[in-house]
Amino acid sequence: MKRKVLALLLIIGLCVGTASAQFGFGIVYDPTNYANALLRYAELQQQLVQLKNSYTQLITQYNLALQMSRNLQNMPARYQAQFSQWRNTLAGNTYQNTGTWVTGINSGLFPTVTTGYQQATTQLLQYSPDYISRMTDDEQARVKSQYATVELADGANTTAMAAIGSIRGNAQNVQSQIANLEQDSLSADPNLNTEVSVLNKINAAGVLTLRTLQDSNKLLASLLEQQTIIAKQQREATTNAINTDISRRANLAGNMAQVNGTLTESLQNFRMP
Repeated sequence: MKRKVLALLLIIGLCVGTASAQFGFGIVYDPTNYANALLRYAELQQQLVQLKNSYTQLITQYNLALQMSRNLQNMPARYQAQFSQWRNTLAGNTYQNTGTWVTGINSGLFPTVTTGYQQATTQLLQYSPDYISRMTDDEQARVKSQYATVELADGANTTAMAAIGSIRGNAQNVQSQIANLEQDSLSADPNLNTEVSVLNKINAAGVLTLRTLQDSNKLLASLLEQQTIIAKQQREATTNAINTDISRRANLAGNMAQVNGTLTESLQNFRMP
């Protein structure tokens, strides 16, 4: 209170103008200056209130920022977990015809994949042109369709092997990147927990997720391709059975007509000895 009074007196003393009355100690009283001094004093009080409110708001924001910047203690022990490691294909090589297959399906190198596939599977022979020329149109269509099924299955199998090998070949590098991301995410280093650092780690995790989904899509596409070829093979078997039945029935009608005609003629020409 004393400070307010002294401040008021100081303002009044500084606002000395033309005196309308004068009394003791050389102080001149001016109602206008006195009113202005009171107005300024009220403004100073409002500014003081605003300053206190601003100070309180800044302290609250600072405390919130301080709380948001604190890390969880001992995050590796709380959240880090062990996962299974990638395993490559292993197989015996008794007759020296599976080693290249294993190398190809573990590396994804397409020339190695195709060579290993050819060595481990039965070779598909070709019909002689003379045999093809002596077949009927239906037989040629059936043979060519079955031949195409085997060739398509070979292509789908080698493509699937290359996809699997590519994923396995890059698995170690992907595991290392995931380990780095995990280590940075669980680290208590302030430089790795800034806002930009956290956003970068989130982006890196998103990219790794997209890459993993892309590999999954490759495998799903290979499986769908193989299922399509299996469906084609099943369709061919059903179609060939239907066509065989149709041909049998058509030939049976003609053969029966021929037999009936021959039998009628034989009966008509039959004479007792």
